Amino acid sequence: MIPWELLGEARTPEGTHMTLTRRGNEYMILADGKDLMSSRMKGSEEELARVGCERACKLENACVLVGGLGMGFTLRATLDVVPADAKVVVAELMPIVVEWNRGPLGPLAEHPLADRRTQLEVGDVVALLRRSRERFDAILLDVDNGPAAFSQESNAGLYDNAGLVMIRSALRPGGVLAVWSAWDDRKFEHRMRHHGFTVETHRVRARLKQGGPRHTIFVGKT
Repeated sequence: MIPWELLGEARTPEGTHMTLTRRGNEYMILADGKDLMSSRMKGSEEELARVGCERACKLENACVLVGGLGMGFTLRATLDVVPADAKVVVAELMPIVVEWNRGPLGPLAEHPLADRRTQLEVGDVVALLRRSRERFDAILLDVDNGPAAFSQESNAGLYDNAGLVMIRSALRPGGVLAVWSAWDDRKFEHRMRHHGFTVETHRVRARLKQGGPRHTIFVGKT
């Protein structure tokens, strides 16, 4: 069996050990040794962009926020569905993840950071949302493993009551919130409804028709 090769490592502000590894053509990012994302499972990230941008892709000069760069799959899928006059802001907390996407991970998603519609914001997506009032037609959150924080405890602040109020204020009228999650979360669904979102849940395979574990996409429409 081909061994895993360590390509890079760094620590999050909270001290989580992040590593990028490769085995053959497969890449994996781990958090404290636990699988965070794999290049073999990108289908649900692509579905996040499809359902989250269903309205934005029909608008002129749409502005979409992608929270979390990861391996670039959500950003690439977003760029593939929005029109040429759209702007896609991608917020990534970890500078090393940006470096990985400009290096070994770049070809996996066809270098989405090089697209002229992409605006990169290196920093906490929460800080970006706090200073963005009625800025976005769609907000796609692929941060951590969903509403239950996994790699960064502060990510939970995106999904609590205060976080949802902040997100609502950053959306333009009619805007859409779409959240990727590794698990179902009924409490999060109820919280979204409490804050005025009309909620749909989409349960999809990680590799879509090719199977894989089931992931959940929460879609909140204003």
